Amino acid sequence: MLTRNWDALDKRSILSHQGKVLNHFLRRKVLPFSKHYSQLFHDHKIEVNDIRTAEDLQRLPFTSKEDLLSTPENTSKIRDFILIPDSQLLARQPEVFLRALMRGKARVKEELEREYRPIFMTSTTGRSTEPIPFLYTQHDLRNLAVSGARIVEIAHAEKEDRILNVFPYAPHLAYWQVHFGALEKNLFCLGSGGGKVTGTEGSIQLIKKIKPTVLIGMPTFIYHILNQAMEEGEHFENLRLIILGGEKVVAGTRRKLSDLCATLGSPNVSVVATYAFTESRMAWVECPFHRDELSAGYHLYPDMGIVEIINPETGEVRPDGEGGEIVYTPLNSRGTVILRYRTGDFIDGGINYEPCPHCGRQLARLEGKISRISDVRSMQLQKVKGTLVNFNDLEFLLDSVDAIGAWQLELRKVNDDPLEIDELILHISKQGSIDNEALINEINSRFSNATEIRPNHILFHSAKDIRKLHKVGQALKEEKIVDNREKPKDPICHQQHRHRGPTKAKSMNVIKT
Repeated sequence: MLTRNWDALDKRSILSHQGKVLNHFLRRKVLPFSKHYSQLFHDHKIEVNDIRTAEDLQRLPFTSKEDLLSTPENTSKIRDFILIPDSQLLARQPEVFLRALMRGKARVKEELEREYRPIFMTSTTGRSTEPIPFLYTQHDLRNLAVSGARIVEIAHAEKEDRILNVFPYAPHLAYWQVHFGALEKNLFCLGSGGGKVTGTEGSIQLIKKIKPTVLIGMPTFIYHILNQAMEEGEHFENLRLIILGGEKVVAGTRRKLSDLCATLGSPNVSVVATYAFTESRMAWVECPFHRDELSAGYHLYPDMGIVEIINPETGEVRPDGEGGEIVYTPLNSRGTVILRYRTGDFIDGGINYEPCPHCGRQLARLEGKISRISDVRSMQLQKVKGTLVNFNDLEFLLDSVDAIGAWQLELRKVNDDPLEIDELILHISKQGSIDNEALINEINSRFSNATEIRPNHILFHSAKDIRKLHKVGQALKEEKIVDNREKPKDPICHQQHRHRGPTKAKSMNVIKT
């Protein structure tokens, strides 16, 4: 069902194609073999012929992460979302029957096993809930390779490029999207395994050895690699493209990375970001653009899935160009299949169907800033000192300060006493020659404009100490926001609570604000 002209379809053609593919996907794949959705259609009295256009998708209820979690009554609920074909039902499908007549039953049986048998798995990280596995068949791995190849095309990677993949080696989407995409495009690609496998020093040595032209990984880890290489006086003269994923990317982050690359000897590096979530089983990428220009957004693959932008309060689909929550429906999946999945991610620019101003592709694009509200561990909305704080805004704020090289926000209780008030501690390493007091004033001013609070302490660290705070080489993902507030104990235990005193800087100095 994939189309060769996937990046040259206008909105009318996209919607027409999606409607036809959606109906066939539901009729032949989902409803016959998905326990969850066959029951859902039955319970809501929905017929497959009710869903003939992309707009008809709005007849279906949403699916959310809560629907996938195990319950005492159903300890393996995610299994209900796996397409498990019935051999007799499959044999009665006209296309399968004709294939068996033309190719023989044995060959068709083997083809169907490759299409439906799960052989691979990625998983959510399990930060806010139990990890949720998503199963792939050979059919899905082919889709993973195709979507990865499209990332390579959109990001302008060439056959002569050498890729270093520094995403963590784990059963998570990012590493494997790069791996299969590079294989599909027949590109040299080395997976380092990230901080927990090779660490920053090991990654530097790999860059020196293979001289990659493309670096792919998480922004924070790539920053640490490049910054440490600069401290050690290294020269990386081959880099021309950095592709980021797994964290938010703002203009300040791009500037910092491109400036580091220029210092290392690669002055014309393009820095682009990807957007993905485990449930999509693919990632979308920006096309390259000049550092002084604005991103045109994440380029979608309209033949592989339908993206809707909804009002998060009412569930109504928003018009083109208006922000809201991202909802995703695959059109060509096997293994684990979820329809109208509410990501919990909000994009402020919505969908744009106009040709891309940078690359000219006729592709629908997700535009604007994305806030990953679904990631509870990153504490997007938390009460600090009695004030509701949006940590998404603070992350964008800190990443946008050019004089801050790296940072960590820490929440503690005063004197580590669980019954005391909250305090917010900002750990930073400086970039450039700005005066400490001037930087503190800039930080406090930006905090005042974004929220009602500001840091109680600003602690200046060396880049090496920030790497330790981020747990580079220890944690799967670098820790930029940590909550070290202890829960109140019972009164008897609290009387024996040991006061450890305020946090102290380990390197440069501490300034109270």
